[in-house]
Amino acid sequence: MKTRIFLLSLGVCVAALSCVWAAESMVVQMKQVSAEGVGQSIGTITLSQTDDGVLITPQLEGLTPGLHGFHVHQNASCEPGEKEGKKAAAIAAGDHLDPAKAGKHEGPYGTGHLGDLPALYVDASGKAALPVLAPHVKLADFKGHALMVHAGGDNYSDSPEKLGGGGARIACGTIQ
Repeated sequence: MKTRIFLLSLGVCVAALSCVWAAESMVVQMKQVSAEGVGQSIGTITLSQTDDGVLITPQLEGLTPGLHGFHVHQNASCEPGEKEGKKAAAIAAGDHLDPAKAGKHEGPYGTGHLGDLPALYVDASGKAALPVLAPHVKLADFKGHALMVHAGGDNYSDSPEKLGGGGARIACGTIQ
């Protein structure tokens, strides 16, 4: 009888821990974006709160190999819009999240935009599965915004190109 009670208690603890873990993480559906609109799913990104920041675990496929700029954008929308008189992908997401109005792009370890995340690595097969840690954000900072993957890398500077030179927006997911 004591063994059954212990096992039952252990099961409840495991279930309770799972509930706590789920409360401290969220899954974001990521979709291809273009000037024509929001396309098909390319996978998910799991955001998990840790003592050291937010652990970002991608499970994405169908991307161009290499490093990609990766950011939290102001608005929870991935719809296209106009930029400089031309239709462009995911413009409704707005700019990089910058609630402190830092006005500069310094990457995930600098004092610039809060939305600056570590670059996303895509392997030779087009898959992104390597987790990254964003030390200066909390899980709550993501709510009501969009996650964005850019076509090119990110040099974490506004020079020689503004916003790290990441290029076009190619994948987006909203966080309500």
